[in-house]
Amino acid sequence: MTMKEQISAALKEAMKAKDTARLSTLRLVNAAIKDREIAARGSDEVVSVSDADITFILGKMVKQRKESAKAYEEGGRLELAEKELQEIAIIEDYLPKQLDADETAAAVQEAIRATGAEGIRDMGKVMAALKAAYTGQMDFGSVGPMVKDQLSS
Repeated sequence: MTMKEQISAALKEAMKAKDTARLSTLRLVNAAIKDREIAARGSDEVVSVSDADITFILGKMVKQRKESAKAYEEGGRLELAEKELQEIAIIEDYLPKQLDADETAAAVQEAIRATGAEGIRDMGKVMAALKAAYTGQMDFGSVGPMVKDQLSS
């Protein structure tokens, strides 16, 4: 079952269960997927959104919600921050398991070794390899400095 099918099935289950929070979040996810499909149609090809594309979309949605929750907390709007955090939890159900700090460090070491990176100039190759292998499983904003440290030492 593809991720798109899983999300559609979960949407139907949320409707039946009358779970409004889950339903509204899954509708947002579905809309983002449809937007990606519509954008791909411009190339005159019938393009289906892959699981990797959906993982990227979901990761982007989580990142947006984390930023919004932080802004709401700083602004004293705790009820809105809580809503964003609930949406993050629902979206993360469909993302691959996040790597912990040790697993991330090991993945960085492996990517450096696999690409043959020797200096800071090779950072792009390492990041590309990590993104290809671990999209949705690690926060690349925090991985970038880690890769930079490894390559500069």
